[in-house]
Amino acid sequence: MTSADALASLGRARALVARSTTAERVADAVREEVVEGRLRPGERLPEQDVCTALAVSRNTVREALSQLVAERVLVREANRGVFVARPDRDAVRDVYRARRVIEPAAVRHGEAWSPEQVALVRTAVREGRAAAAVDDWSAVGSANQHFHRALVGLAGSPRLDQQMGLLLAEMRLVFHRMPDVREFFEPYLTRNDAICGLLESGDRESAAHAVTEYLDAAEAQLLAAYDTLDA
Repeated sequence: MTSADALASLGRARALVARSTTAERVADAVREEVVEGRLRPGERLPEQDVCTALAVSRNTVREALSQLVAERVLVREANRGVFVARPDRDAVRDVYRARRVIEPAAVRHGEAWSPEQVALVRTAVREGRAAAAVDDWSAVGSANQHFHRALVGLAGSPRLDQQMGLLLAEMRLVFHRMPDVREFFEPYLTRNDAICGLLESGDRESAAHAVTEYLDAAEAQLLAAYDTLDA
């Protein structure tokens, strides 16, 4: 996957942005490219290329990119331009601190779940297993993002959904640092399935506890990998 692929994908979002050419819409489109793994850490994001892909003004793109810089998804380097961020160890710790507040609470305290909400969690589990079956571990990573987005969706809160979108963008950038994507994601296929089963049985408390354990394990694994990479 290259930045050209991401720009082509942004072009497919043009119709969405055209309905409301605000900076927020542009920021949403760019952020989604990060969440889905099509924009990778360190890649440069030229303003004019984004303007062309989305058919919006340069001022709109500048405002959108500034918003994403404030969200720590992008970084602006003097005299060089805007680049996709490279999260450090402190970012990993803080993202997981936020996730431990949001995800278990969404499972434990969310409104009464509809069958459709729980079905979205199951769909993400199946998506991950299908991608693993064809050895597409980048797609497994995307399915994992969809799983956690669906967990937070159980709360029925647009504000939490928005916050989770920001966290997922940072998380995908962290995952890109993993030397072996399969080694990282494979154990969580089983964990995702188990958590989904608890949700389907209506056991909120056990599901929330399992999510907390999951996040603790993932954070420890990521920080250990950072130690190896930075040694």
